[in-house]
Amino acid sequence: MLRFFVSFSLFFTCTLSAQTYSWTENDSAETIHSRFATPDEFQRMPANSGTFAHWLQHLPLKPGKPVVMLYNGQRKGNQRAHVAVIDIDTGNKDLQQCADAVMRLRAEYLYSTKQFSAIHFNYTSGDEIAFLRWANGSRPTVNGNTVRWRSGGTEGKGYTNFRRYLNNVFTYAGTYSLRREMKAVAKPRDLQIGDVFIQGGFPGHAVIIVDAAFHPETGEKRFLLAQSFMPAQDIHVLQNPLSDSPWYSSDFGEILKTAEWEFEKGDLRRFD
Repeated sequence: MLRFFVSFSLFFTCTLSAQTYSWTENDSAETIHSRFATPDEFQRMPANSGTFAHWLQHLPLKPGKPVVMLYNGQRKGNQRAHVAVIDIDTGNKDLQQCADAVMRLRAEYLYSTKQFSAIHFNYTSGDEIAFLRWANGSRPTVNGNTVRWRSGGTEGKGYTNFRRYLNNVFTYAGTYSLRREMKAVAKPRDLQIGDVFIQGGFPGHAVIIVDAAFHPETGEKRFLLAQSFMPAQDIHVLQNPLSDSPWYSSDFGEILKTAEWEFEKGDLRRFD
């Protein structure tokens, strides 16, 4: 009986720690967690299995430092902004840009953990577009700033229908709407994995914290950022333009200078 209990416990623990990335069957790829050692004297921020933070830390990476590719198969012009490329598809349309990449990662996590009712985003108009409503066969139609729902769409929570839902959201949402959905984080030292630096605008920009570490004595945090950009492109981990390291410091002052954008400290936001 003891042997059975130990075996069951080990199986249960392994099951809990497994990550699910619905777009790939590659479960042996190098991850953000395994590739990037924390800076000296810093400790990686703990993240419980099953959380968004843990899921982001273990995102699979493509081998080495490949070229960042655009949705149309062309090379991105700036190949100096990244240190790694996340092993996730971009699609063949100019849809998965900066805020869309953030929504894609958030939605993929919720989908993988079957939190279907939590998958919802707002159009720029402010109308909420919920995945479960989409999965029930309803479809939003846009006429100017007016959104109405009609029946007759494909039903089901299957992955193909989920991706169609996301493409629809990417078409009508962006940094302006996503920033308004998220709550402000008071201080950069309060940051958590999964938080987003976002400026809402036309265009704006958004980058997401995919890993973080802390100094046990000073309280300073260091973090890794990932982004897509315009046009739609591979989601990639950013180089810190002010350092030889990809890790950014929470003590950046008033302006966070990333490889391709500058944010203010008040731009830090969090999903509810």
